[in-house]
Amino acid sequence: MLDFITWTADPAIFSIGSREIRWYGLAFAVGFWIGYMIVQKMWKQEKLKPEWIDSLLMYTIFGTVIGSRLGHCLFYAPDYYLANPIEILKIWEGGLASHGGTLGIIIAIYFYSKRVTHKSMLWTFDKLVVPTGLVAAMIRLGNLMNHEIYGHPTDVPWAFRFIENLHAWKAGAEPIFSAPSHPTQLYEALCYLLTFFLCMWLYFRKEAWKREGLIFGVFMICIFTSRFFIEFLKNDQEAFEANMVLNMGQLLSIPFVLAGIWFVIRACRQSGKPQTLK
Repeated sequence: MLDFITWTADPAIFSIGSREIRWYGLAFAVGFWIGYMIVQKMWKQEKLKPEWIDSLLMYTIFGTVIGSRLGHCLFYAPDYYLANPIEILKIWEGGLASHGGTLGIIIAIYFYSKRVTHKSMLWTFDKLVVPTGLVAAMIRLGNLMNHEIYGHPTDVPWAFRFIENLHAWKAGAEPIFSAPSHPTQLYEALCYLLTFFLCMWLYFRKEAWKREGLIFGVFMICIFTSRFFIEFLKNDQEAFEANMVLNMGQLLSIPFVLAGIWFVIRACRQSGKPQTLK
């Protein structure tokens, strides 16, 4: 049995001039593409207007990217980015926060629901979150390829040694490896995949979309509860988290879990009749 795994994956698939095409970006794109295919199947099943789905894709992409970037900048390093606002635009240098992405999507779907479908936000979310677990899992695999967001040192046989001096290593230096650590990217990816399969089952087998908000609530509970507990195994993302009992990721997860519980209870009490946006 392995004592640990030495992870030497190159974050880049290939380079074009000084620009790298990274596995992270590919994983993000593939996740969105598969998600789009799944949502198309939902549209056909419910016989919805085809033009709605293209608008949903655009709103979701912009909400995810803008929200994730602003979430990272404002939740984890506000002093730096407020003092250097132009740095916020440099998404290619990394720095996306899932909680910010969630908030960005919520805001985007508010406008989508109001301007496009004129149905409730929950009607949209019950469809949108079904493939989102898969997208989130793909993103965590991208984090694995980037040697980032891993956990505390451990002696479990599946521990990973990640390259800490990634930029220097890419420039030709000898790699400096972390201590064998929890591959928390894989833990999260597995939890998100299980959430994806659960939401697929609820939508296509149980027709849970007829109880507005049920799938959305289950998704919120599963994603952010798993995130909350896995955070105990992760290294701090920012220095200010060092003396916190619960880190920023955990604090941001709690309201999402509570909201998910409320949506599930609400859905179980309703008749299942679709609602329109007032």
